[in-house]
Amino acid sequence: MKRVFAVLVVSLGLVIGTAQEGFENRIDVVRPDAPELAAHGEFDIGVRTVELSDPDGFDVVNAVAGEDIPTYDRPLTLEVWYPATLEAGQEPGGEYTVVTRDPGLEVTVKGLAVRDAAPNTEAGPFPLIIISHGYPGNRFLMSHLGENLATKGYVTVAIDHTDSTYSDQAAFASTLLNRPLDQLYVLEQIANLGAAGGGKFLEGVVDATQTGIIGYSMGGYGVVNVVGGGYAEGIIAAPYAPADRVLELRSSANEDYLNSMDSRIKAVIAVAPWGMNVGAWDAESLQGVTTPIMFMAGSADDVSGYENGTKAIYDLTTNAERYLLTFENANHNAAAPMPAPIETWEPSDNLDFVPFEHYGDAVWDTVRMNNIAQHFATAFFDHYIKSDEEMAPYLDLVEQASEGIWSVDDAGEPTDEHTYWQGFPNRTAVGLSLMQAKPE
Repeated sequence: MKRVFAVLVVSLGLVIGTAQEGFENRIDVVRPDAPELAAHGEFDIGVRTVELSDPDGFDVVNAVAGEDIPTYDRPLTLEVWYPATLEAGQEPGGEYTVVTRDPGLEVTVKGLAVRDAAPNTEAGPFPLIIISHGYPGNRFLMSHLGENLATKGYVTVAIDHTDSTYSDQAAFASTLLNRPLDQLYVLEQIANLGAAGGGKFLEGVVDATQTGIIGYSMGGYGVVNVVGGGYAEGIIAAPYAPADRVLELRSSANEDYLNSMDSRIKAVIAVAPWGMNVGAWDAESLQGVTTPIMFMAGSADDVSGYENGTKAIYDLTTNAERYLLTFENANHNAAAPMPAPIETWEPSDNLDFVPFEHYGDAVWDTVRMNNIAQHFATAFFDHYIKSDEEMAPYLDLVEQASEGIWSVDDAGEPTDEHTYWQGFPNRTAVGLSLMQAKPE
């Protein structure tokens, strides 16, 4: 049996090695059957890496029970995408060197952005979107959304959350406390980079008074808290939480937490937000969420949970205008992760699973899910941040896509019977549902 397994591994290596020849790991693929708003927008885009340091960051990793949590200069690396003005002869496109789920494996991925291209100061300023990865993850995990939304007139900023990346994964307690704080700190710092005077990088380019946030898994956990979902007893007292009930700092009983709600945040997307399934919130604590929120999840999510996880949060955020996009039978990797780099298809000496599993799904094609996420993120943010009423029909849909009726006349125009999902070609909305509700 061992010999058979060894032969299979060698054969797999030969197949992948052959497949790698001439293969490009791309984050900007739009399939021919993608929904309408997945297409790239009108802007060329640039990208720049920015290093920040929060002087008041909580050093949870070195905290001692019974003592105040020490603070330190908490480093945060950002990838910033933005509408750009390319020089004569400069072509769109560039490369990223990316650490994968296997921390010993770096790969090259390609996209549309031009490294350090000149920001477009003529058409801006542009709204801000902050992107927050899972545990572990890094700032490139949702780079497909970072690039896609930037081409549509957003400045998108993805965070490397210290203690939570593939390269520096540390105590989970650090992520539990620092995730929402990182998101708020980055918002403030990007606002400073866009402020008038001083010739800063994003001056005249970003308008942080119009901000959205996208969070995946632990990023979604942070997003729910940032917009009013104060933490409940189930997570505050959890054995893996920071000692001495420190998460009460971000609970609804704390006046400082209540005062931290930032009116610049106009809409958020939480993809498979972790926490509800372990008691991070309850019906009372979720009453504080009033910001428009879209949830995305797989119905078979066995990490964050679906009925007892994402859908339960959706059901209980009754004071918010909200949506729940569900990928039928998808697991935790629905919508958010970029396509698995071809190099991650091979077994790893550093992991007890093939790193592909961190990105892929057993049922859904990743590029397909990325395109659907890009489509709905565009409609949602354009509607709630840019106040574009033309986006409303892309959100006002029959709940079960399978119940939509395709009916067009000889000229291809929809008839009165047409209820198929707006922007989806015929026969392409299968396996999806979109729940929506107004504040009660």
